[in-house]
Amino acid sequence: MKTAKSSGIIGDLEYKTPKVKIMYWLFFAIMTIISLVCLLPPVWVILSSFKDVKEFYEIPPTIIPRSFHIEKLWDTWNEFKFMRYYVNTSYVTIGTLVFTVLFNGLAGYFFSKLKPKGSAFFFLLILWTVLLPSTVGIVPLFGNIVDFPLFHINFTNTYWPLWFLAAVNPVVILIFKNFFDTIPASLVESAHIDGASKLSIFLRIILPLSGPVLITISILTINGVWNDFFWPYMILKDQSQWTVIVAIFNLKATLPADIQFLGLTFAIVPPVLLFLVFQRYIMQGYSIAGSIKG
Repeated sequence: MKTAKSSGIIGDLEYKTPKVKIMYWLFFAIMTIISLVCLLPPVWVILSSFKDVKEFYEIPPTIIPRSFHIEKLWDTWNEFKFMRYYVNTSYVTIGTLVFTVLFNGLAGYFFSKLKPKGSAFFFLLILWTVLLPSTVGIVPLFGNIVDFPLFHINFTNTYWPLWFLAAVNPVVILIFKNFFDTIPASLVESAHIDGASKLSIFLRIILPLSGPVLITISILTINGVWNDFFWPYMILKDQSQWTVIVAIFNLKATLPADIQFLGLTFAIVPPVLLFLVFQRYIMQGYSIAGSIKG
C-alpha cells in the first residue's frame, strides 16, 4: 500500500477531494492574476522603450512593438552618461552595505550575546521605533544633515548622510539578533577564555558563521538602495552626485517620453537581475524576518 506524499500544505489524498481541488485552483488563478498585474507595468515600460517615436505615441498603444530599436539603448546610455549615475549608485550601495552590516550587526551582537545590564530596556525601545511612522523623523533628520550638531557641517551633496541613515535600522537589528541567538553561546565563551576581545569574537567568529543572514541582508540592502529616491533626491543636488533614480527624475523635463522609458529600463534591470539570481536567499531572508521573537 502506497503512503500519501505531502507537497506543501496539501497532501495527495487531500488534493483528490473535489472541494480541496477547487480551492487549490481558485487560489492558483488568483495568484496568477496578481502576478500578471505586478509584472505588466515593468514589462510594458521595457518593451515600450524600444519603440520608435511614432509608434510610442500611437493611440491605442501597442503592447508588443512592431519593430525593436535596440540601438536606442546605446545612444541614450552615451548621450546622458548613465555610466556616471551607475557609478554614483554603486558608491552609495557599497557604503550603505558596509554601514548596515557593521553597525546593525554589532547592535544585534550586543543584544544577543553581550547583554549588559539595561540592554533589555534599550532593545524594547528599538522594538517601539518599528511602530513609528517613517515620516516622523524627516524634518529633524534633514535639519541635522544641513547643519550637523556641534560640528556645524553641511552634509548635502555628499553620500555620508545616506550611509549614516543605514547605520541604525531596527528591522535589520532584529534580524541579526534573531540569527545570532541560534549561535551556541559556548563558542563565544571559549573564544573569550582564549583571550579574544569582544570585537574580535564578532569579526572572527560571529560574522563567519552568519553567512545566510549576511547574504540576505546584503541583497535586500542593495535592492533598497537602488530603488531609494526620497533621501538621495533631498541630499544630492549636484548633478555629478546623482544616483540613477534621481537622474531620471531630474532629467525628465528635458527628455522625450520614449527616452524616459529607456532610463526607467536602466533603473529596472539591475534589481530584477539581482532578484532572479538570488531569489532563493531573499525568500530565506523573509523566513528569518518572520521568525523574529520578542
